[in-house]
Amino acid sequence: MTANRPDWATDGRDWPNRAASRFVKAAGLRWHVQMAGEGPVLLLAHGTGAATHSWRGLLPLLARRFTVVAPDLPGHGFTDTPAGARLSLPLMARALTELTRTLGLSPGLAIGHSAGAAILARMTLDAGIAPRAVIGLNAALLPFEGFAGQVFSPIARLLAGVPAVPWFFARRAAERSVVERLLRDTGSTLDARGVELYARLVRRPAHVAAALGMMANWDLHPLLRDLRRLKPPLVLLVGGADRTIPPADARRLKAMLPGLRVIPLPTLGHLAHEEQPERIAALITSLAEELGLASLAEA
Repeated sequence: MTANRPDWATDGRDWPNRAASRFVKAAGLRWHVQMAGEGPVLLLAHGTGAATHSWRGLLPLLARRFTVVAPDLPGHGFTDTPAGARLSLPLMARALTELTRTLGLSPGLAIGHSAGAAILARMTLDAGIAPRAVIGLNAALLPFEGFAGQVFSPIARLLAGVPAVPWFFARRAAERSVVERLLRDTGSTLDARGVELYARLVRRPAHVAAALGMMANWDLHPLLRDLRRLKPPLVLLVGGADRTIPPADARRLKAMLPGLRVIPLPTLGHLAHEEQPERIAALITSLAEELGLASLAEA
């Protein structure tokens, strides 16, 4: 790896749940994947700008009863970036589908945080996976509306198209206070270890470039049209203090999708699963039991 990419030997030297890590080739990429536990398969997809460290507290809790599979998404963390490809939702969904097939996995539950929920929903709609439910943790499923929709994507495309921008962000991230402020703006409070892991990644320009690339090429309008034909139940865990995805988005989705189930998390922010992994693990396990999955994993 070059200096602009996260390096497993240095950045990954004490990576959370490192013993569960492996590197797998699929869809023309070398993926970093964490796998742990036994039982029904849970597929975890992190959000934009994150990596497997986002599941550092949740993964070992779920691995007590399930096989948990958590990859770094393309361009994020220690997974390769597709050469010359736009990091669009369809591309990310197809790539992750190929990874699951290479691993021989049939996820019983698909659990995505933020943009990761959109990827898993797209995979399910396209018959790439057939989970019993799709669970969104502060899921980013709605397009930006109005003025924000007219401005955000063009700006993201402009920034993503300037090679110097990721380097500028990475240099700014050398100041811990910058990363602390970015995380605080999500509505979540992380411990020092959590902040340091995010800082470690955003100091690498290639990781920043992948996050900008996703934002620049993200179009949720086709997904929103298709969600009405999603066959498995869609369950949203919604942080009441989320400053990244407004909790009102879940209410809007509920009006469009009467079968949608919303579980409020009144005191938690956008990174709810990092703030209180025990609470989120208990909710996921309860949902799995309702679907007849967790009973298969009982000791």
